[in-house]
Amino acid sequence: MPIAVVGLILLSVTLSAIAQISLKIGMSSPAVSTALAQGEAGRIALSVVATPHILTGLACYGLGMVVWLAVLAKVDVSMAYPFVGLGFLVTLALGMLLLGETVSLTRLIGTLLVVLGVVLTAQS
Repeated sequence: MPIAVVGLILLSVTLSAIAQISLKIGMSSPAVSTALAQGEAGRIALSVVATPHILTGLACYGLGMVVWLAVLAKVDVSMAYPFVGLGFLVTLALGMLLLGETVSLTRLIGTLLVVLGVVLTAQS
């Protein structure tokens, strides 16, 4: 697989992981938490679309999708898609670094096994 395509795949995976972190921060905001506690659908929707981190997360997903479409135009989906598994590792690392999440040994081992699967697939 050409290195440029690998770069696009990694960019798409990274954008998706950043989207997850941004959405988590947005959904944890006081405005959204209050709206969720009140349970009114309209208020929840308004607070969600008015939260910058949520909008940023959605934008990252959109950009990641555009990058992914470029990947699919260049390589077989069966070759490219396993790389999406790297998102588990990137999201885990960002969650630890940016959100202070703790990761159990079991979760870490499971994530590393997913990465091993990606590496094995890339070798084929």
